[in-house]
Amino acid sequence: MNMELQGVGVALVTPFNKDLSIDFNGLARLLNHLEEVADYLVVMGTTGESATLTESEKKQILAFVIENTSLPIVYGIGGNNTNQVIEILKNTQFEGITAILSVSPSYNKPPQRGIVEHYKLIAKHSPVPVIMYNVPSRTGSNMLPSTTIELSSVENIIGLKEANTELDQYQSIASGIKETFMLISGDDMNYLNILAVGGNGLISVLANAFPIPFKKATQLFKSGETVKANKMLLSLHPINSFMYKEGNPVGIKSALAALGICGPWVRLPLVEASEQLAQQIKLEVQKVI
Repeated sequence: MNMELQGVGVALVTPFNKDLSIDFNGLARLLNHLEEVADYLVVMGTTGESATLTESEKKQILAFVIENTSLPIVYGIGGNNTNQVIEILKNTQFEGITAILSVSPSYNKPPQRGIVEHYKLIAKHSPVPVIMYNVPSRTGSNMLPSTTIELSSVENIIGLKEANTELDQYQSIASGIKETFMLISGDDMNYLNILAVGGNGLISVLANAFPIPFKKATQLFKSGETVKANKMLLSLHPINSFMYKEGNPVGIKSALAALGICGPWVRLPLVEASEQLAQQIKLEVQKVI
């Protein structure tokens, strides 16, 4: 088990200036905000708006993050064209990267055996360990527990970020994977449910703005104070309910803007939070802090 990637990982946003160029000053403030609290960072996940960044921009952001943090880095490399993913792996400089996060193919809706072969090939070509990512709400297909269990024995695949919110799925996966395989929550409010079945941590969107409550909830849970841990996360439920109303990372960027860390701007086809949503988020931010 990779001990560097236990606990709370943050799915890092990509701050933009108003002209939608990369805001490296805002990114520096965000990294400083997370440095003493987060356990690791995920760069170029969907929350980082990787779909609307050029390959050159992705490399600039990765280099900047590596230069400006001491935290382990998980880098997002995935897609629904397996051969293209392999080409990206071949052309990526992996110095400073602990592992990759690779989402299950979207849009194609491959059968389970296609998902298995997709990940086997990625694992074979990746020079660093692979964390799979199941997010049916985005991909349009669900990695079944049996698929995850089969892939958990593949060399170089070390874990799964699971964003299916069905508790039965967590339990089925946890009952069949090998002990060293990491089961990571991909849903902030279901974090404790995954810990309860033996999971290893969380890759969080909301922790961009509020890393401390997630860190404290983890510590409370591990010390046996599960009721206090649950109350800690429930305190974030009101603001979390606004995070995805107009798409991710629209909500979390609005929260970060309210905190003065970076601007609220996102690239098309996403648009900045509406005035009503931004005001609702600002009010909830003030309650949390």
